[in-house]
Amino acid sequence: MTDHSDAPLIDSAVEASLEKQHATDSENQRNKKLLARQVARYLIQNPAFFAENMELLESIQLPKESGKTVSLMTHQTNLLRERNIEMRQRLDQLLQNARDNDQLFLHSRRLILTLLEAHTVAEAGDALLRSFKEDFNVEITALTLFGPLPGSGRRLGQVRCCSRTSAETAIGSILRNGRTVCGTLRPAETAFLFGEDASRVASAAVVPLAGQLGILAVGSSDPNHYRSSLGTMFLSYIGEILERLLPDLLARS
Repeated sequence: MTDHSDAPLIDSAVEASLEKQHATDSENQRNKKLLARQVARYLIQNPAFFAENMELLESIQLPKESGKTVSLMTHQTNLLRERNIEMRQRLDQLLQNARDNDQLFLHSRRLILTLLEAHTVAEAGDALLRSFKEDFNVEITALTLFGPLPGSGRRLGQVRCCSRTSAETAIGSILRNGRTVCGTLRPAETAFLFGEDASRVASAAVVPLAGQLGILAVGSSDPNHYRSSLGTMFLSYIGEILERLLPDLLARS
């Protein structure tokens, strides 16, 4: 018959040994952390340490996501290469933005000068629609003036004309808002603003002209092209120019 009287003593000895080992491991871990902090503090206080001990840099190993390790110098080289690529990309983007801004300025300047040289509403309207299409890649542009117009108002060319009452009925909320609106319009609003081109318009930007003069609208077949968050500074700027030019042109008609 087997004697089990010594089993509790053996278990206690094993448990004590494990506890002692755990305590030792914990102490070693604390010592490593303390040593790491001391080393880090020393390196911060002595930034020229590696400059005076260059041979150490090649022996320092850093882990990678792949599980492999690389030397600190290799890591620094790769990091600098990545930063250089990122900086070149940023510089390329800045240069492209500068070129785009130069092009925008030239197109805007040409449009404004052409509008200033216009003798009739028709000439101004033709210049506006042509520039928006050819220079600014606008798919659909519609300029609508509200009557009754000063003078005869007959020489309008591509510029549309309607009564203020009909405009209130179709786009009253846009007119009352008084600010440039972007996004998807209601079917009735789209039909009023773009006429026979309405079926091609999935999104639009609309600028009410001050003094109940009229409304400028641009449209796109892309429903996301004219988003509600789209910057409208340029379009509003053109609207302000039209507000100043059109009354005199209408008076000459």
